Amino acid sequence: MSGLLEKYVPIVGAEVIDHLRHLAEPLRGSRVVHVNSTREGGGVAEILSWLIPFKQELGLETSWEVIEGGPEFYQCTKSFHNGLQGAPVAIPPGQLAAYEQTNRDNAERLRGLLSEADFVFIHDPQPAPLFQFCPEHKGKWVWRCHIDLSRPHRAVWKYLRDWVGSYDASIWSLADFAQPLPHPLYLIAPSIDPLSQKNRDLYPGEVDAVFDRHGLDPDLPLITQVSRYDRFKDPLGVIRSYQLAREYTPLQLVLAGGGAADDPEGEEVLREVREAAGDDPNIHILLLPADSHREINALQRASTIVLQKSTREGFGLTVTEALWKGKPVIGGNTGGIRLQVINHQTGFLVSTPEGAALRIRYLLRNRDHLAEMGERGRALVLDNFLVTRHLREYLTLMHALRHEGLDRIEL
Repeated sequence: MSGLLEKYVPIVGAEVIDHLRHLAEPLRGSRVVHVNSTREGGGVAEILSWLIPFKQELGLETSWEVIEGGPEFYQCTKSFHNGLQGAPVAIPPGQLAAYEQTNRDNAERLRGLLSEADFVFIHDPQPAPLFQFCPEHKGKWVWRCHIDLSRPHRAVWKYLRDWVGSYDASIWSLADFAQPLPHPLYLIAPSIDPLSQKNRDLYPGEVDAVFDRHGLDPDLPLITQVSRYDRFKDPLGVIRSYQLAREYTPLQLVLAGGGAADDPEGEEVLREVREAAGDDPNIHILLLPADSHREINALQRASTIVLQKSTREGFGLTVTEALWKGKPVIGGNTGGIRLQVINHQTGFLVSTPEGAALRIRYLLRNRDHLAEMGERGRALVLDNFLVTRHLREYLTLMHALRHEGLDRIEL
């Protein structure tokens, strides 16, 4: 049988694809809806962009809806995001009112679709109240949290918990992130699509061309961080790491990213980054459109070392992408990065700019370790973080929800 899934046989093997088809067959015809806050920008949108077509090919009637809101709504949900990751925030009552009204309005707009769905997956805090605003529903509702909730600001989590506690289940990326809720909790790590524009092999010359396009020096080691301009990604710490390492060895730095439609702080952070970079000709700050997947692919492949020096990180798909391309990663010792960067094996975990600079210097002095770490990183992603594994776990979860209470499910 030909189709989208068959293209992955050379990567994961025919047995994996056959297993997915077998798992999906009893679910064929099920109506599935995913709701998040943006169709482009950020890891959640990327995951849904490839997860939805897979489910559709397997015979599940799957749709992707995006909650619509105004500036006050997005200011509120950005504060949620910061607070859930531990920052002390005070959210004005007016913003909370806008948050609730926006969800009430979207529930009215989507009521027919959500009420008739067999499975509804609500992603992150932005659309969380939809469940309570759609009381006449027939299917199972799952809250999918992509955020590091290991140490949330108590007041923010208490408010949000009242909205998500009544769901049928919740999904978390890591056990450390999960908070007690009165329903089953499931662990599903994110993934990448190895054949997407961001991760597929490139044509000869595409990687070399990225040096010319952005004025990079092909003779200097290239250190790259790809991320939104967000304080939790610590772009200022990345610049400081580069500055410290540059005192001992010539190199260049690329900070490549863009904004997300649901992140109102991006422009302010970008201004801070440009100020910190000053007039250093070897710091290249790139503001890329959300669809620059092939450009990011080329930048990652052109890099000597990839950084993801986040201070809090739900998972870090840019880490997965870099490892898949055989690049060692120096990552912040936090969240989902710890699941991927195995210290001294696929890269290094660091907590300070000084630590990152030390590891940059080490890898540039020991070039044989670059290749060794790269090989181990690609193998780690192949075994654990490709979309086929992700899809299998979603299908398994749907079976568990459909046959809730049974000790054994026969397929």
